[in-house]
Amino acid sequence: MTDTAATARAWLLHQVQRLRPKTGAEVAGAEPPPSPRIAIVTDSAAALPAEWVSEFVQHGLLTVVPIPVIIGDDVYSDDDAELEAHISLALASGTSVKTSRPSPAQFERAYKSAAEAGFDAVVSLHISSKLSGTCEAARMAAERAGIAVHVMDSGTVGMGQGRGVQAAIASSVLGGGAKAARAAASTALEATAIYFYVPSLEQLRRGGRISLASSWLGTVRDIKPILGIKDGKVVPLEKVRSASKAIARLEALVAAEIAGRGARDTQISVHYFGNEAQARTLGESIETGSPGLAAATLTRLPAVLAAHAGLGVLVVVVADVLAPQNIVPQPEVPSPSEGMPHRDVPPQQGPRN
Repeated sequence: MTDTAATARAWLLHQVQRLRPKTGAEVAGAEPPPSPRIAIVTDSAAALPAEWVSEFVQHGLLTVVPIPVIIGDDVYSDDDAELEAHISLALASGTSVKTSRPSPAQFERAYKSAAEAGFDAVVSLHISSKLSGTCEAARMAAERAGIAVHVMDSGTVGMGQGRGVQAAIASSVLGGGAKAARAAASTALEATAIYFYVPSLEQLRRGGRISLASSWLGTVRDIKPILGIKDGKVVPLEKVRSASKAIARLEALVAAEIAGRGARDTQISVHYFGNEAQARTLGESIETGSPGLAAATLTRLPAVLAAHAGLGVLVVVVADVLAPQNIVPQPEVPSPSEGMPHRDVPPQQGPRN
């Protein structure tokens, strides 16, 4: 792990430890840290590592609302422990796999829990509104939440979205208000790029999640596409004739992205579904090719995204290291609209040129 990444991780860990109750000698003469004022709500498309989520859920700072997955006629929650096996079998057998947005009632419960816990406001950050109706459900719930809710469209998915959530939480832990949390999230979101490979476009086509890429289906049926996220949508980047060449090209695109940022200031996340060993090999190869890069975070793609990407997907999210200087809250001046539900415009997403 690079010095920059290690410092950032140590800093985040310190912020978590500040929240834990102190007893005995630790309390004597110590001034307690300020309590976080802002709760963060997101959805399961954020692909946050489970151990990271658990640290903040236990303090009430974070709520992850599961997005439903529909397999045949059955509806599953994205936090169902058996869902990975069900969705893998369904995708392999050709059974219909779809997704739906969470209900407004799920978000309303999360927002009311934050209000009851004494938070001043909620920043609710979600999967791109061009890929899901989740933001719409959140906004409906925000109107009757009984607490100020600031709904943010991340304009992205996976750990691209997850980086925005992490930055917002870090801002809240440091005592920042809703404006600071939104600003920190926006900074992190704008510094992400997503590249991914799918063995077939068919599942994306069935789910209506491809636009420009769909034109490839009518011309070359056996291509292995490299895709990205831009302006909140799935877009084609390149088409390759074989799986091995496609994965090599995916690695090359990521390496160029890292080189443009500087390896020591960059972190990557690798998502997979049904091909963990392949994803681990890809992550290690990227690390080897970019000296100074922090160890890749390896996480299974959430079922809500795997339902559209299919088995064998490889996703690489490239982001800036979550540095303290990007999180420290700035003095906030309440605006006339402070305390009212807020809707942010999604940032521009996609590979940097």
